[in-house]
Amino acid sequence: MEKVKEFDTSTIPYLLKLPQKHYWVDYDEETDTLYISFRKPQCANDSIMEGNLIYHYDNDQLVGVTVLNAKELSE
Repeated sequence: MEKVKEFDTSTIPYLLKLPQKHYWVDYDEETDTLYISFRKPQCANDSIMEGNLIYHYDNDQLVGVTVLNAKELSE
């Protein structure tokens, strides 16, 4: 595993704006997909896709977001 050389602190305001206090982040390099979960397990019963983002809901509560082509979006 490669060591992180620096942390981009510009992400902190965005992390603090997330609706939940706890979240889990996983990245699949092979598919360039970022998974953000606000609850484990998510137990989503509905999903809405908008562009490269898939929002996962349990009824009206947002429980996760899948980011497709994550590297492309971060450029």
